[in-house]
Amino acid sequence: MGHLQDLLAVQDLDLELDQIRHRRAHLPERAELTDLEARRGALAGELSEIESARADLTARQEQAEAELAAAESRSATVSQRMYGGTVSASRDLQAMAAELEQLKARASSLEDVVLEVLDAAEPLDARAAALAEARRSVEDQQAAAVQRLAASEQELDAELASRVGARDAAVTAVPAPLLATYERLRARLGGVGVARLVGNHCDGCHLTLSAMELDRVRHLPEGEVYTCEQCSRILVP
Repeated sequence: MGHLQDLLAVQDLDLELDQIRHRRAHLPERAELTDLEARRGALAGELSEIESARADLTARQEQAEAELAAAESRSATVSQRMYGGTVSASRDLQAMAAELEQLKARASSLEDVVLEVLDAAEPLDARAAALAEARRSVEDQQAAAVQRLAASEQELDAELASRVGARDAAVTAVPAPLLATYERLRARLGGVGVARLVGNHCDGCHLTLSAMELDRVRHLPEGEVYTCEQCSRILVP
């Protein structure tokens, strides 16, 4: 049973390695980073929408201000002509006065537009600032989580390397044909290719062996391999 006991030692090491690899793949920092990335994406999406809305308001404000400047420039031109003494005809003066009234009303309307835009932009600017700050906070948390993840990975990688070394040493005691059979069974049976006979049952599938079969297993010739009838794993007393 010497080689079978050596094989059990390899199996135990393989299970340790599987557990370490599973722990490495499922470190809590990975889930934290996934959550943080989702939060950052949501913040970025909302911020993009606000920036788009703010850009529309800015364009509207700039257009209103440009039209207001044109109206004020036209008003100044008309006023200069009206009061400059170069126009004396009553009808022309009346037309200028009417135009000035229209320009004044237009300017007032445009000023209202600018004020409305500024009022609408204020909460957007506040929300954008809050979102930007929240995104910076999430990015800081991401950076910290990345560092913690790297430290955890480094620790597990060292543990993994140590156990791989132990496994490499252990397999040298197992004959190549037996090791090949084990590797094939392990790949097919969820990582467990050899199981202990505990009492009267297989520790791999928990099948109970009959008294006759149990006696046969315990008196197998040296080097002969017995596989469980239920799960096909190599069974070691």
